[in-house]
Amino acid sequence: MWLRTSAALLLAAATPTALPAEDPAPVQQPVQKGHPLWPDGAPGSKARRNEPEVGRDYWLRNIHDPSLTAFPADPKHRNGVGIIIFPGGGHRLLVWTNEGTKVATALNRMGITAFVLKYRLANEPGSTYTVAGDAADDARRAVRWVRANAAAYGVDPARLGVMGFSAGGELVSLIADNPEPAGRPVTDATDRISARPDFQILVFPGPGGLPARDAAHAPPAFITAGSLDQCCAAPSVALYQQLREAHVPAELHMYAGADHAFNLDESNRISILHWPDRLADWLADEGWLDGSASKRPPAR
Repeated sequence: MWLRTSAALLLAAATPTALPAEDPAPVQQPVQKGHPLWPDGAPGSKARRNEPEVGRDYWLRNIHDPSLTAFPADPKHRNGVGIIIFPGGGHRLLVWTNEGTKVATALNRMGITAFVLKYRLANEPGSTYTVAGDAADDARRAVRWVRANAAAYGVDPARLGVMGFSAGGELVSLIADNPEPAGRPVTDATDRISARPDFQILVFPGPGGLPARDAAHAPPAFITAGSLDQCCAAPSVALYQQLREAHVPAELHMYAGADHAFNLDESNRISILHWPDRLADWLADEGWLDGSASKRPPAR
């Protein structure tokens, strides 16, 4: 009898008891909708404007209608800073998540409103676009678009930065450290707003746009790369040296043991995992987060 009773107790203890469901109801995530940069299509792209974009896993390509996707910061701790992100991908595709949307949500945690740019790809098979022409036009138009719509997002148009990864870093340098080429299309009033950012962030940037041809008027810079990066270590150091010699405030972080594309949380080295913290420190030290940064003259 004792054995049968004990066995029954053990069986009861091992049988899971049904509990009432405590999981919260599913929350519908907002749909990320891009804002076209040009209402009537980008100059030179209208014939292909209606072609669908192609996306797989983490990347996008076949972009003919450049757009910005907004990631507004929580109004409770929004600080007025805006940053436009240019993902990398060798101008063949866009690393949309790891160098775009994930970065935007990380900036949101700093109180920064972020925007991720879909720009035209010059190295995609069959492309007729150029990096210095069309892709850079998209980057400049993005800066102008955010300045034109800054009030709607709680962004201070005098605290607007650009941030680029790899090929996206080349776009940062093209629009921040070089003059705008003469004769580019002017389609509306937005095209007459300044496209020079107030500060620049370059993460393992490629060599495009270097040497800078207008370093003297470049905005303050934060630059980071890996010392083992065969592509982008040298351009990072070269740009820093140019800006330093031009007396432009610049900060450079070169990480030992790091190669290309460490992105966010994609390294087993502690120092590299904390590079976004160094960016936050720089933004605070330079006065961008609290608005105390000295205002530079408008770009000419």
